[in-house]
Amino acid sequence: MPVRIATYNVNGVNGRLDVLLRWLAETGPDIVCLQELKAVDERFPVREIEAAGYGAIWHGQKSWNGVAILAKGREPIETRRGLPGDPDDSQSRYIEAAVGGMLIGCLYLPNGNPAPGPKFDYKLAWFQRLQDHAASLLQLDAPVVLTGDYNVMPTELDVYKPERWVDDALFRPEVRDAYRKLVEQGWTDALRTLKGQERIYTFWKYFRNAFARDAGLRIDHVLLNPVLAGRLKAGGVDRQVRGWEHTSDHAPVWVEIADQ
Repeated sequence: MPVRIATYNVNGVNGRLDVLLRWLAETGPDIVCLQELKAVDERFPVREIEAAGYGAIWHGQKSWNGVAILAKGREPIETRRGLPGDPDDSQSRYIEAAVGGMLIGCLYLPNGNPAPGPKFDYKLAWFQRLQDHAASLLQLDAPVVLTGDYNVMPTELDVYKPERWVDDALFRPEVRDAYRKLVEQGWTDALRTLKGQERIYTFWKYFRNAFARDAGLRIDHVLLNPVLAGRLKAGGVDRQVRGWEHTSDHAPVWVEIADQ
């Protein structure tokens, strides 16, 4: 049986719990990475998640950020909480776990706006730490997935009307260059590999009827190491979830990995 791995910026795990549980019930992914929990650890809805059939680990933060890894019918084994390289970084943006013989890294990269400025500098520094850690993960002789909300549109193909985004921290050359360097370490951008030159979005703003107009961005990515890249069979975006009531501004992204 193939393994379905998904990433979803839920934009408030408690406020949108009904949406999350409905999506889990309808699509049944095997492994799920969540971002923007916007909840302290004690407020993570572990009982509801477990009742839906998933084990979970999470790294929360009051009002902001927060990441989690869910595994269907099993408990993820936490291997890392937070990126190495800055012991003073208090933002909850990275968690890593072993699940069913795979290593899963779940990340929520900083937005970085306004740029230039301190938030943009933090984004680039965080990206550098991610590159460094990703390089060490590539040394492992094991299947590795590095997925989440990267807050970067890698190319003009990944953004509606790119000319409107030239000064945005999600599209500035420094950020796109950082993503390119990350991928060039040896990672496979799963969705772009599968979809070729097709326009595909994972995020639509709440205002100006963006979803109905399909004025979107592709900022949620699934990167696979060489051990897994050859086993990539399918992938896509669960766009329908973005159209549900009281939903996140992101849609879930998923890939299917063939059995070894």
